[in-house]
Amino acid sequence: MAASGYFCFFLLVLFAFGASLEVNGKLYPNYYKSTCPKALSIVQEGVVAAIKNETRIGASLLRLHFHDCFVNGCDGSLLLDDTGSFVGEKTAVPNNNSVRGFNVVDNIKAKLEKACPGVVSCADLLAIAARDSVVYLGGPSWQVRLGRRDSTTASRAAANTSIPPPTSNLSALISSFSAQGLSLKDLVALSGFGRSHTIGLARCIQFRGHIYNDTNIDSSFANSLQRNCPKTGNDNALANLDLQTPFSFDKLYYNNLLKKKGLLHSDQELFNGGSTDRLVKKYADDTSAFFKDFSKAMVKMGNIKPLTGKAGQIRINCRKMN
Repeated sequence: MAASGYFCFFLLVLFAFGASLEVNGKLYPNYYKSTCPKALSIVQEGVVAAIKNETRIGASLLRLHFHDCFVNGCDGSLLLDDTGSFVGEKTAVPNNNSVRGFNVVDNIKAKLEKACPGVVSCADLLAIAARDSVVYLGGPSWQVRLGRRDSTTASRAAANTSIPPPTSNLSALISSFSAQGLSLKDLVALSGFGRSHTIGLARCIQFRGHIYNDTNIDSSFANSLQRNCPKTGNDNALANLDLQTPFSFDKLYYNNLLKKKGLLHSDQELFNGGSTDRLVKKYADDTSAFFKDFSKAMVKMGNIKPLTGKAGQIRINCRKMN
């Protein structure tokens, strides 16, 4: 057999037995097939149990993956706690009193460590949990590519500048996503997920400016929100990001934008006479198109600057470095 034949045979054997293969820093769906065969089922069981306990947690787990990937790549940096000598990303403006679900991640990670000590990264855990949350809440599935390792650093400054705030205009949103290698289509498709807007809740402080100051909002919708979100105070009052189905993953988020009933300023910017209007209309009319583009965008986002090979580490506890 020629040398090239031996090499091809070797690769086939590796894939057949599910080896944790890494080539040029790429990620693979079967990464843990031999090293932790129950990894995906452990994460799925943890996600389902958490959502059954609190439906809102599904949106929270989605946002964790998004906010992690947009800051120096999908490396689990968001999960690191502050210490006396280390400042992480949890207290950055887009994250503080906003991102949640850390206890769920801790519980799942503990079960992974019991089954396969030091094998499954926290960054991969977030990627799998995001997919499983979407599927359980009625959305599409996709093959999660795995093999990420965990960062030993974090950047609150990068979190403050890389994660688009709810006050962003369309130009800022496009620039923010483009900086991550994501297209206009990715922006619109992921807006239902990444900022958890087809499911979940938002705080008064996040949408106050939109309901009092903007003109591209349905007046009766604004008035209904103002009852629980005054011009001052009650900052933590919650409202549904998706009016009709806040805990189901569907296309009604886009239908609401057509009616000028986007809860956040950045939501309504996607349908406000700009370049994304056509995509909002497309997804409002065609669930399958939305699901298809969303799934592709999720795979693309999950591949933002992953740490592989010998970079980073596999954290034993997602909250702190080994």
